[in-house]
Amino acid sequence: MPEIFSTHHLHPDAAALLQQLGTLRYASAPDLDTLLKEGTQAEIIVVRAPLPPELFDRAKDLRAAIRHGAGLDMIPVEAATKAGVLVANVPGANARSVAEYAFFSAMALLRRFRIVDSKLRNEGWTVARNEADFARDLSGLTLGVVGYGNVGQAVSAIAAGGFGLDVLVTSRTKRETPEGVRFAELDELASNADVIVLCCPLSDETRGMVDAKLIARMKPSAIIVNVSRGPVIDDDAMIAALREGRIGGAALDVFAIQPLPADHPYLTLDNVLITPHMAGITEGSMRRMGLGVAAEAKRVLAGELPVHFCNPEVQRVYRKRFPARPL
Repeated sequence: MPEIFSTHHLHPDAAALLQQLGTLRYASAPDLDTLLKEGTQAEIIVVRAPLPPELFDRAKDLRAAIRHGAGLDMIPVEAATKAGVLVANVPGANARSVAEYAFFSAMALLRRFRIVDSKLRNEGWTVARNEADFARDLSGLTLGVVGYGNVGQAVSAIAAGGFGLDVLVTSRTKRETPEGVRFAELDELASNADVIVLCCPLSDETRGMVDAKLIARMKPSAIIVNVSRGPVIDDDAMIAALREGRIGGAALDVFAIQPLPADHPYLTLDNVLITPHMAGITEGSMRRMGLGVAAEAKRVLAGELPVHFCNPEVQRVYRKRFPARPL
């Protein structure tokens, strides 16, 4: 039976399907050293944590690394390709969950939920209720969406169709947009948006994109929601702006260092809402992502190529290692 190795536990429905395909094993811990030690016998690796590049040279039977989600930053794609290993992902499976989180966290900031909750518990009803005088409605605001992939499209559709907001979008690739959504350059978006949602992939182009210069263009009342990747934000510039009240607040689900250190400045700020990289994780999204992974694993083990094939340039080397089976 082929070994299927997962960096984390999976939804029971997905695990049941994978167990029909081979022997499913979970990592005892998701750190690089453990994954390198325990993953070398795998034919399929399910990726929910960063993989060490050395794993691809050592795992001689490895056919595919399948991302439990969309972003590929956890997979050293170059190392996988060099070793003749397929890389696949499950795009869009958690897009709606991430989009819903974006609105949940934006409205929590606008309605000062964190401050109200703390004051109600510690200072009483009247003190907490007075915070409502400074709360803001979502209605009538302009939403800026940075990145127009599956998540960006879901955020934009909810904003325009569900809340009736004006939506500005910036992206490398322009697509057809629904009514109420239009493309804009990043500087224009930063200057005009009341809520900015970051949902772009991490790349050389987007790393450090939200820097002091861009923050200076934002409205003093603007809030930013990051469901992209932590390094998209220049943390020093963001922390300074939040401390000095030059922007309204931030909801951050991802960070340059994860887990977030216990003494990190973000944890001390009242105008920051922090969550542990969970925007795309719900029971429903875990099931959808897991079933997507199982479907791709089944194809690969049957000798087929993935539907969501992320490194097609690997085919020649891969087929030398695993020749296609005759029909």
